[in-house]
Amino acid sequence: MRDILAAHGIQLTKSLGQNFLHDQNQLRRIVEAAELSKTDKVLEIGPGLGPLTELLLKNAGEVLAIEKDARLVGFLRERFGLEFRLQPAGHASAKPPEGGTPNFQLLHADALEFLKQEQRDWSDWKLVANLPYSVASPILVELACGNRAPNKIVATLQFEVARRLMAQADDDDYGILTLLVQLDFEPQSILKIPADCFFPAPDVDSACVVLKRREQPLLPENLRANFVKIVKRAFSQRRKMMLKLLKSDWPKEKLEAVFAGLKISPQERAEKLSLEQFVALTNILAGEK
Repeated sequence: MRDILAAHGIQLTKSLGQNFLHDQNQLRRIVEAAELSKTDKVLEIGPGLGPLTELLLKNAGEVLAIEKDARLVGFLRERFGLEFRLQPAGHASAKPPEGGTPNFQLLHADALEFLKQEQRDWSDWKLVANLPYSVASPILVELACGNRAPNKIVATLQFEVARRLMAQADDDDYGILTLLVQLDFEPQSILKIPADCFFPAPDVDSACVVLKRREQPLLPENLRANFVKIVKRAFSQRRKMMLKLLKSDWPKEKLEAVFAGLKISPQERAEKLSLEQFVALTNILAGEK
């Protein structure tokens, strides 16, 4: 990778979270965890120099890769023999020429902004990506919430973020990110990846998480905003009692009655409540003032 970057005059940018996974064994583990078939459509965010992309193209039916760095987009075009075509909304899109690989599209765009603007239905897609560490959490929250979320997420990110995604109530890493993602996804497995498998080696540990979309939603779509509101308020001050924090939005008497009905102590902190308890709170408090 060092030689490739030097040959193309590319210097990596820390602000973009560019740490490229090059270890072939780890790349194969990621693809295996995704359980791909030729009927699968895969979204890859941050393809970098394309080693994971190459494996995805061999195993999936269709791949859409989104890369923000124009220099890497140029390299990927050369590597995979792509031609640029005009796209609406200010995005540049590259597809194979006639006779090329028909199942690959490369998009030059900011992935987070694209996901916010596009509002595409990803429900029959899988996300398989080594996410840029600088924006991994907001990308996951944007993509993984709602009935348009991918049916599976296999993502490499900072180990501390991975632990938050896999956490359970009363874990140190349990919090807002945990609940926002687990509302729609069941955590399945976590694969730790050593720093020397990346170039350049990051200063933090890394891991690949596997998340599967729930077959049945825990909440109807119209209550999602209420769930987010409750969770964010409850964790706004972790050391404070949750009931006191929620008084900013609901009457004390109402909250005390709801807590008693759900057998939640009025002195309880948010980190002690399970996902199911937050769902129950949302069902009862939704629309109440």
